[in-house]
Formats: sequence, structure tokens, C-alpha cells
Amino acid sequence: MNKPANGAVLRHGALTAEELELARLIVSALNLEVQAEDIDPEAPLYGEGLGLDSIDILELALAVSRAYGIKLRSDDENNRKIFSSLRSLNRHIRQRR
Repeated sequence: MNKPANGAVLRHGALTAEELELARLIVSALNLEVQAEDIDPEAPLYGEGLGLDSIDILELALAVSRAYGIKLRSDDENNRKIFSSLRSLNRHIRQRR
């Protein structure tokens, strides 16, 4: 999927090295038209912000599972929080590794 870069994606906070690695995975896995370095780590992943939809989130969960060896379940009651931002997703991954 090709997502247009929009103003909400522009970085407002610095990415850590781990967040940049995850941002690169997201951009690559979803073929986004944005530079990983430009993703705001606090911007929402879903809807406004990065503009991902439910299919993108499923694809992202699969890519994360492959890359980091952790399971992200579609029925997890914490998914809204886990996928709320790149920083939140990165925190979840690091806690499960």
C-alpha cells in the first residue's frame, strides 16, 4: 500500500535507535511513502497520524512477529494501546523480548 506522507507524520520528537529500526520495518513492510526518520514517535499509527488502516495493522503485526519473534494477537484487549504510536509499539516489543 502506498500511503501519502501527511503533516501529522512529521517528526516532533527524536527517535531512539530502536524506534528508528521499527520505523524502518513499518515503512518497508507497508511500502509507505515517508522516510522512517520523519515519523513522529508519538503520532497515532492508526487513522490520523501515520494513516494506517486495519489491514495495515494486521500486516504490521505479522512483520513485527517475524522480525522480533513475538506474537501480536488480534484479540488482545490492549491492541489499541499497543498500536497507539510507534513509541508504544516499540515499548511493547521491548517488554516481550
